[in-house]
Amino acid sequence: MTTIKGVLFDFSGTLLRIEPAETWLRAVLAASGTAMDEAEIVRRAGELDRAGALPGGSSPVEIPAELADRWEIRDRAAACHRAVYTGLARQVPLPRPELHDALYERHMTAEAWHPYPDTAGVLAELHRRDIRIGVLSNIGWDLRPVLRAHGLDRYVDSCVLSYEHGIQKPDRELFALACRELALDPAQVLMVGDDRTADGGATALGCAYLPVDHLPVDRRPDGLRPVLDLVG
Repeated sequence: MTTIKGVLFDFSGTLLRIEPAETWLRAVLAASGTAMDEAEIVRRAGELDRAGALPGGSSPVEIPAELADRWEIRDRAAACHRAVYTGLARQVPLPRPELHDALYERHMTAEAWHPYPDTAGVLAELHRRDIRIGVLSNIGWDLRPVLRAHGLDRYVDSCVLSYEHGIQKPDRELFALACRELALDPAQVLMVGDDRTADGGATALGCAYLPVDHLPVDRRPDGLRPVLDLVG
């Protein structure tokens, strides 16, 4: 059995989780000084959640026809990612039109993301064992400042982000690029992620794969711990 010398982690739903839609909306309303009735906030937050407007949150219940084609390739370019998610948000009426763009901006802030309880501990232990660590994400914006704000960047050797390369998981070329960034053969690399289709695609290249559940942070206290049993 090949020894695992490097671990690639997905970002959203694996290392960190986005805030709930209601918290997201309330933060933007507060920052913009926009008043809304309490019941209206709860209702609109639920509609945004069902629309899939929060990146990293729920998938859309129904994708509008005008966004359907771009939805499938949303993580290949920053402009496409923004257009898709602000387009989904605009399905929900809000008091001011600029709030839809403000919601998108909010989701890219460190405050909107919460590490899972065991994220820092697992990364620190892997780092102590001299295991190479990479983040491999289907995403439309630079997550590095979020990692930095949460003190996680010190453990990460590389970040491969789909929008920077115009390809997205499960394309094997993105996994190959991430392995090259770690200077490791795919057989020496473990991919960890919550999407069994996108992240599990690493097995086609010869990587091992460990699935984790995309749950709220308070319901997954030690989902990353099994990584430590598989490496080094």
